Amino acid sequence: MKIINIKVSGLPLFKEDLDIHFYASQRVQDGSEENLYQILPKVFLNNVNGFIGINASGKTTVLRTIDFTLHLLNNDPLNHIQTRDILGNTEKAVFDIIFLNNQKQVCRLVTTIRTKKIYINFEPRYCITEEELYTKPLESVKYKKQLTDFAGCTNLVRRNGTEDFLSDDISVVIAMNKRNQDHIFISSLLELTDVNVLEFTEEIPDEIIKFLDPSIESIHIDKEDKGGQIHLKFIGQEEILLNRIEELNGYLSSGTVKGIRTFNDAIAVLQRGGYLLMDEIEDHFNREIVATLIRFFMDTKVNKYGASLIFSTHYPELLDEFNRNDCIYITRKRDGITVENLSSILKRNDIKKSDAYQSGFLEGTVPIYESYMDLRKEIQRSMKQEG
Repeated sequence: MKIINIKVSGLPLFKEDLDIHFYASQRVQDGSEENLYQILPKVFLNNVNGFIGINASGKTTVLRTIDFTLHLLNNDPLNHIQTRDILGNTEKAVFDIIFLNNQKQVCRLVTTIRTKKIYINFEPRYCITEEELYTKPLESVKYKKQLTDFAGCTNLVRRNGTEDFLSDDISVVIAMNKRNQDHIFISSLLELTDVNVLEFTEEIPDEIIKFLDPSIESIHIDKEDKGGQIHLKFIGQEEILLNRIEELNGYLSSGTVKGIRTFNDAIAVLQRGGYLLMDEIEDHFNREIVATLIRFFMDTKVNKYGASLIFSTHYPELLDEFNRNDCIYITRKRDGITVENLSSILKRNDIKKSDAYQSGFLEGTVPIYESYMDLRKEIQRSMKQEG
C-alpha cells in the first residue's frame, strides 16, 4: 500500500487544512527517474519526504499526523494508536486519504472522527462517525492530476451504522485490506528521538557496525535464547561479554546506538516497501551518516519496492541532497501550524535550497530578528551582573 495524498481538517493545532502529497508534482526530467518510484509511465512517488522548520514550528506534530494516518489505514483502532493525541479534543476531524492498494487500485478514504464524551485515564476517546471509500483502477489514470480526481466514481463503500461486527474506532478499509491481504509496514522512531535504546536482536550486520564505528570488529548475540550473552569485539582488543543488551550503551556512543537501530529498521522497511518515520533525523548523527540514509532510499537499485523515508530536520544543508523541491515541506507556527510545499515557493530545482532557507527568502525559516536582539540584550545584561 502506498500513500499518494493526505488532507486533514479539524485538527486543533493546525491553522489551516494539512495537505501533503507524496507524488512527484513537478515535472520529472528524463534521467532523473532513478530517485523516484514509478507507478505509471509518467507518474512517480517521492521515496524521501522531508519537513524542515525552526524550533517549535510543528514538524513533530506533522510527522505524528502522518503516523496516525498510516495506522488508520492499517486497521488499527483509533484509541490504540500511539499518536492519537494529535486529535486533541477535536469536535470533527476529517481525514481525506488517497492511496494505492496492492490490487493496483487508486483508493480514496474519507474518514470523519469525533471526540466521544468519555474519558479513560483522563484521555479522550474517539469514534468514526462517517466514512466513505472509493476505488478506481490505476490503469484509468492517464495524467498526474487524475490521481486525486474521483469525480463521477461510482465504486463506493459508505459506513452506514449497520456494520454489526465493526468497532466504531476502526475504519471500513479493514474489509478491503483483509480481502486483498494488504498491509503497510511501518517503522516509527518518533518516540525515540531523545532516547537511544537497542532492541534485542539476533543479528547486527558487521557492515552497519563498521560504517558507524570502524573501531568495532563485531557485535554478536547468542542465538540460543533471549538470555544469551552479547559478544562485543573491538579491533585489537579482547572480546567483551555482556549479559544484557542495555549494557552496550556503556561501550558504544549514542550515535552508534541510534545508528544500529535506525539502519536495522531501514533495512526492514526497504525489504518490505514500507515507511520509516524519523523526527530530527540529524540528532546524534553527523551529516554523512544522515546523507547516506537518505541516499539509500533515493537509490532505486537499493530501494526496489518503493519504501519511503519521512523525516524532520533543523539542518538546512540536508535540503541540498535533493534534486527536487516537491518532496520538501516548510513548517511554520503562527496562530497555528502551517505546512507549505517548497515547490510552491521555489519554482526552479537548481537554486541552492539551504541558501534560500537560511537567507529568510522562504519567510519564517530563520529566528525572528526582534527575538534575537532581545536574547542578545538579556545575555549582555546578565554578563554585567556577573561582572
